Amino acid sequence: KMVYYFTSKPPNEEATPQLMDAPGGFAADIPPEGCMLYMGKDKFENEELIKHSWPEDVWFHVDKESSAHVYIRLPRGSHKKGDNWFKEIHPLVVEDCCQLVKANSIRGNKQDHVRIVFTPASNLKKTQGMEVGQVGFHSDKTVFKAQIKERRNEIVNRLEKTKKWEEPNLQADLIQRNKEERVIAAKEAEVERIAKEKQQAEWKADKEAKSYDKLYDPTQMTAVGEIELDSDGEPDFM
Repeated sequence: KMVYYFTSKPPNEEATPQLMDAPGGFAADIPPEGCMLYMGKDKFENEELIKHSWPEDVWFHVDKESSAHVYIRLPRGSHKKGDNWFKEIHPLVVEDCCQLVKANSIRGNKQDHVRIVFTPASNLKKTQGMEVGQVGFHSDKTVFKAQIKERRNEIVNRLEKTKKWEEPNLQADLIQRNKEERVIAAKEAEVERIAKEKQQAEWKADKEAKSYDKLYDPTQMTAVGEIELDSDGEPDFM
Protein backbone atom coordinates (compact mmCIF):
# COMPACT_ATOMS: atom_id res chain seq x y z
CA LYS A 1 0.00 0.00 0.00
CA MET A 2 1.37 3.40 -1.01
CA VAL A 3 1.35 6.01 1.74
CA TYR A 4 2.55 9.59 1.39
CA TYR A 5 4.27 11.27 4.34
CA PHE A 6 4.74 15.00 4.96
CA THR A 7 6.32 17.13 7.66
CA SER A 8 4.38 20.09 9.00
CA LYS A 9 6.75 22.72 10.35
CA PRO A 10 5.39 26.25 9.86
CA PRO A 11 8.35 28.68 9.81
CA ASN A 12 6.77 31.32 12.04
CA GLU A 13 4.88 30.02 15.07
CA GLU A 14 3.66 33.54 15.84
CA ALA A 15 1.80 33.87 12.54
CA THR A 16 -1.99 33.89 12.51
CA PRO A 17 -3.62 30.96 10.71
CA GLN A 18 -6.06 31.97 8.00
CA LEU A 19 -8.87 29.66 9.01
CA MET A 20 -12.49 30.77 9.32
CA ASP A 21 -14.84 29.43 11.98
CA ALA A 22 -12.00 27.41 13.47
CA PRO A 23 -12.82 25.65 16.77
CA GLY A 24 -11.14 26.94 19.90
CA GLY A 25 -8.90 25.12 22.29
CA PHE A 26 -6.32 23.85 19.82
CA ALA A 27 -2.87 24.73 21.12
CA ALA A 28 0.57 23.14 21.41
CA ASP A 29 4.20 23.83 20.69
CA ILE A 30 5.51 22.75 17.32
CA PRO A 31 8.23 20.14 17.93
CA PRO A 32 11.67 20.93 16.46
CA GLU A 33 11.35 18.03 14.03
CA GLY A 34 7.85 19.12 12.98
CA CYS A 35 4.68 17.03 12.91
CA MET A 36 4.16 13.93 10.80
CA LEU A 37 1.23 14.01 8.37
CA TYR A 38 0.29 11.13 6.10
CA MET A 39 -2.33 10.16 3.54
CA GLY A 40 -3.17 7.30 1.21
CA LYS A 41 -2.64 7.29 -2.54
CA ASP A 42 -6.29 6.55 -3.33
CA LYS A 43 -9.55 5.35 -1.76
CA PHE A 44 -8.23 1.80 -1.38
CA GLU A 45 -5.24 3.01 0.64
CA ASN A 46 -7.64 5.24 2.57
CA GLU A 47 -9.58 2.13 3.56
CA GLU A 48 -6.41 0.56 4.95
CA LEU A 49 -5.53 3.73 6.84
CA ILE A 50 -8.95 3.78 8.47
CA LYS A 51 -8.52 0.18 9.54
CA HIS A 52 -4.98 0.55 10.86
CA SER A 53 -4.85 4.10 12.23
CA TRP A 54 -3.19 4.62 15.60
CA PRO A 55 -4.92 5.88 18.77
CA GLU A 56 -2.85 9.08 18.56
CA ASP A 57 -4.01 9.95 15.04
CA VAL A 58 -6.36 12.80 14.05
CA TRP A 59 -8.16 12.56 10.69
CA PHE A 60 -8.90 15.42 8.20
CA HIS A 61 -11.19 15.43 5.16
CA VAL A 62 -12.99 17.93 2.94
CA ASP A 63 -16.55 18.14 4.22
CA LYS A 64 -19.14 16.58 1.88
CA GLU A 65 -16.66 16.23 -0.97
CA SER A 66 -14.32 13.54 -2.21
CA SER A 67 -10.78 14.12 -0.98
CA ALA A 68 -7.70 12.48 0.41
CA HIS A 69 -7.77 11.28 4.01
CA VAL A 70 -5.05 13.22 5.80
CA TYR A 71 -3.88 12.18 9.26
CA ILE A 72 -1.60 13.82 11.79
CA ARG A 73 0.13 11.51 14.23
CA LEU A 74 0.56 13.04 17.66
CA PRO A 75 3.25 11.84 20.10
CA ARG A 76 2.92 8.32 21.47
CA GLY A 77 0.52 8.19 24.40
CA SER A 78 -1.16 11.52 23.59
CA HIS A 79 -4.59 9.87 23.68
CA LYS A 80 -4.11 9.14 27.40
CA LYS A 81 -3.81 12.80 28.38
CA GLY A 82 -7.52 13.46 28.89
CA ASP A 83 -10.74 14.07 27.01
CA ASN A 84 -9.27 16.86 24.86
CA TRP A 85 -5.96 15.22 23.96
CA PHE A 86 -6.66 15.68 20.24
CA LYS A 87 -6.62 19.47 20.65
CA GLU A 88 -2.90 19.48 21.41
CA ILE A 89 -2.08 20.67 17.90
CA HIS A 90 -0.71 24.11 17.04
CA PRO A 91 -3.32 26.10 15.04
CA LEU A 92 -0.82 26.61 12.22
CA VAL A 93 -0.37 22.85 11.98
CA VAL A 94 -4.14 22.48 11.87
CA GLU A 95 -4.09 24.91 8.93
CA ASP A 96 -1.38 22.83 7.24
CA CYS A 97 -3.59 19.74 7.52
CA CYS A 98 -6.59 21.62 6.15
CA GLN A 99 -4.64 23.06 3.22
CA LEU A 100 -3.16 19.67 2.38
CA VAL A 101 -6.52 17.94 2.33
CA LYS A 102 -8.03 20.73 0.22
CA ALA A 103 -5.16 20.50 -2.26
CA ASN A 104 -5.86 16.78 -2.61
CA SER A 105 -9.53 17.13 -3.44
CA ILE A 106 -10.49 17.32 -7.11
CA ARG A 107 -13.40 19.68 -6.53
CA GLY A 108 -12.28 21.19 -3.24
CA ASN A 109 -8.97 22.31 -4.67
CA LYS A 110 -10.79 24.49 -7.23
CA GLN A 111 -13.21 26.07 -4.77
CA ASP A 112 -12.96 28.86 -2.25
CA HIS A 113 -14.54 28.76 1.20
CA VAL A 114 -14.09 25.03 1.55
CA ARG A 115 -15.04 23.39 4.83
CA ILE A 116 -12.74 20.82 6.38
CA VAL A 117 -13.91 18.27 8.91
CA PHE A 118 -11.57 16.64 11.43
CA THR A 119 -11.85 14.23 14.33
CA PRO A 120 -9.76 11.65 16.22
CA ALA A 121 -9.21 8.62 14.01
CA SER A 122 -10.66 6.46 16.78
CA ASN A 123 -13.98 8.25 16.19
CA LEU A 124 -14.23 6.98 12.61
CA LYS A 125 -16.90 4.35 12.05
CA LYS A 126 -17.39 1.87 9.22
CA THR A 127 -20.77 0.22 8.80
CA GLN A 128 -21.99 -2.46 6.43
CA GLY A 129 -22.90 -1.08 3.03
CA MET A 130 -20.52 1.88 3.10
CA GLU A 131 -18.46 2.45 -0.03
CA VAL A 132 -14.69 2.03 -0.05
CA GLY A 133 -13.12 4.96 1.79
CA GLN A 134 -16.44 6.17 3.18
CA VAL A 135 -16.73 6.72 6.93
CA GLY A 136 -19.13 7.86 9.60
CA PHE A 137 -18.57 8.92 13.21
CA HIS A 138 -19.20 7.25 16.53
CA SER A 139 -19.90 10.63 18.15
CA ASP A 140 -20.47 14.12 16.78
CA LYS A 141 -19.11 15.65 20.00
CA THR A 142 -15.52 15.28 18.82
CA VAL A 143 -16.10 16.28 15.20
CA PHE A 144 -14.78 19.73 14.29
CA LYS A 145 -14.97 21.93 11.22
CA ALA A 146 -13.02 24.88 9.87
CA GLN A 147 -13.34 26.84 6.67
CA ILE A 148 -10.53 27.67 4.27
CA LYS A 149 -11.08 30.89 2.38
CA GLU A 150 -8.70 29.93 -0.44
CA ARG A 151 -5.75 27.76 -1.31
CA ARG A 152 -2.45 29.02 0.06
CA ASN A 153 0.28 27.88 -2.30
CA GLU A 154 3.06 28.81 0.12
CA ILE A 155 1.73 26.20 2.56
CA VAL A 156 1.00 23.50 -0.02
CA ASN A 157 4.40 23.98 -1.70
CA ARG A 158 6.22 23.85 1.65
CA LEU A 159 4.50 20.57 2.51
CA GLU A 160 5.12 19.11 -0.95
CA LYS A 161 8.84 19.68 -0.54
CA THR A 162 8.81 17.31 2.46
CA LYS A 163 6.78 14.63 0.68
CA LYS A 164 8.02 11.05 0.60
CA TRP A 165 6.24 7.82 -0.19
CA GLU A 166 6.58 4.39 1.32
CA GLU A 167 4.87 1.02 1.18
CA PRO A 168 4.53 0.20 4.89
CA ASN A 169 2.92 -2.88 6.34
CA LEU A 170 0.23 -0.95 8.18
CA GLN A 171 -1.14 -3.95 10.00
CA ALA A 172 2.29 -5.11 11.20
CA ASP A 173 3.19 -1.57 12.30
CA LEU A 174 0.01 -1.31 14.37
CA ILE A 175 0.56 -4.74 15.92
CA GLN A 176 4.13 -3.78 16.86
CA ARG A 177 2.96 -0.45 18.29
CA ASN A 178 0.34 -2.19 20.44
CA LYS A 179 2.88 -4.77 21.60
CA GLU A 180 5.25 -2.00 22.70
CA GLU A 181 2.38 -0.30 24.53
CA ARG A 182 1.60 -3.50 26.43
CA VAL A 183 5.25 -3.83 27.47
CA ILE A 184 5.30 -0.21 28.67
CA ALA A 185 2.00 -0.69 30.53
CA ALA A 186 3.33 -3.85 32.22
CA LYS A 187 6.48 -2.04 33.37
CA GLU A 188 4.45 0.88 34.69
CA ALA A 189 2.13 -1.51 36.54
CA GLU A 190 5.12 -3.27 38.12
CA VAL A 191 6.64 0.03 39.27
CA GLU A 192 3.28 1.03 40.72
CA ARG A 193 2.94 -2.33 42.51
CA ILE A 194 6.39 -2.04 44.09
CA ALA A 195 5.73 1.54 45.18
CA LYS A 196 2.37 0.53 46.68
CA GLU A 197 3.89 -2.38 48.60
CA LYS A 198 6.66 -0.14 49.91
CA GLN A 199 4.12 2.45 51.06
CA GLN A 200 2.01 -0.18 52.80
CA ALA A 201 5.10 -1.56 54.57
CA GLU A 202 6.02 1.93 55.77
CA TRP A 203 2.48 2.53 57.03
CA LYS A 204 2.54 -0.80 58.88
CA ALA A 205 5.91 -0.07 60.47
CA ASP A 206 4.78 3.39 61.53
CA LYS A 207 1.58 2.00 63.02
CA GLU A 208 3.46 -0.66 64.97
CA ALA A 209 5.94 1.90 66.26
CA LYS A 210 3.09 3.94 67.71
CA SER A 211 1.16 0.94 69.06
CA TYR A 212 0.57 0.69 72.87
CA ASP A 213 1.34 -3.00 72.66
CA LYS A 214 4.92 -2.10 71.74
CA LEU A 215 5.22 0.18 74.76
CA TYR A 216 3.84 -2.44 77.15
CA ASP A 217 6.34 -5.15 78.22
CA PRO A 218 4.87 -7.52 80.84
CA THR A 219 8.36 -8.86 81.74
CA GLN A 220 9.23 -5.44 83.09
CA MET A 221 6.14 -5.14 85.30
CA THR A 222 5.79 -6.19 88.96
CA ALA A 223 2.75 -8.27 89.79
CA VAL A 224 0.53 -7.35 92.73
CA GLY A 225 2.00 -8.75 95.98
CA GLU A 226 5.52 -9.04 94.59
CA ILE A 227 8.46 -7.05 95.99
CA GLU A 228 11.41 -6.16 93.83
CA LEU A 229 14.88 -6.79 95.34
CA ASP A 230 17.95 -4.66 94.86
CA SER A 231 21.36 -5.95 93.88
CA ASP A 232 22.10 -7.00 97.50
CA GLY A 233 18.94 -9.02 97.71
CA GLU A 234 17.31 -6.48 99.99
CA PRO A 235 13.75 -5.26 99.33
CA ASP A 236 13.73 -2.21 97.06
CA PHE A 237 10.98 0.24 98.03
CA MET A 238 12.20 3.02 95.84
